[in-house]
Amino acid sequence: MEKVAIFVDVQNVYYTCRQAYCGNFDYNAFWARVTAGRQLVAAYAYAVDRGDDKQRQFQNILRAIGFEIRLKPFIQRADGSAKGDWDVGITIDMLESAAEADTLVLVSGDGDFAILVDKLRRGYGRRVEVYGIPKLTAKALMDAANEFIPIERELLL
Repeated sequence: MEKVAIFVDVQNVYYTCRQAYCGNFDYNAFWARVTAGRQLVAAYAYAVDRGDDKQRQFQNILRAIGFEIRLKPFIQRADGSAKGDWDVGITIDMLESAAEADTLVLVSGDGDFAILVDKLRRGYGRRVEVYGIPKLTAKALMDAANEFIPIERELLL
C-alpha cells in the first residue's frame, strides 16, 4: 500500500481560500481524498498561535481529524508587521518524512517550496502532490510537483 505524509500550511490555505473564494478549506473532505487507499505515516498542520479560543477550537478539530498540530508563536514587530511562517519547519519535516513516505502531499501556494518539492522528486525519488488555489499558487511550485491539485468547490466549506 502506498504510504503518504501530509503537510498543511494552515495560514497560506486559510488566506488564499478566503481571497479566492470567500470561503474556507474543508479539511475533512481533503483528508478523505488524500488518505483513500493509502497508509498514512504522518500528517502535520502548521499554524501561528495567537492564543485565542476560536483558534484553539479549530486546532482541536484538526487534531480530531488526525493532524498533529505544529504551533509557532505570533510575533508582532514594533513596525506593526507580523512574523510567523513555517517554511523551515515544513521543509525539515518533509525531508525527514521522505524516508518513510512514498508520496508527500503539500497544501500551500508558496513558491519558496518549489526547490524543496524538486529535491524530494529528483533527489529522493518521491512523488509530491501540491494542493493550492490555482490563481494564487506559484507557477514554479506547480511545475515542481508530480501533480498539482487545484483547491476548488469540492474542497471548500
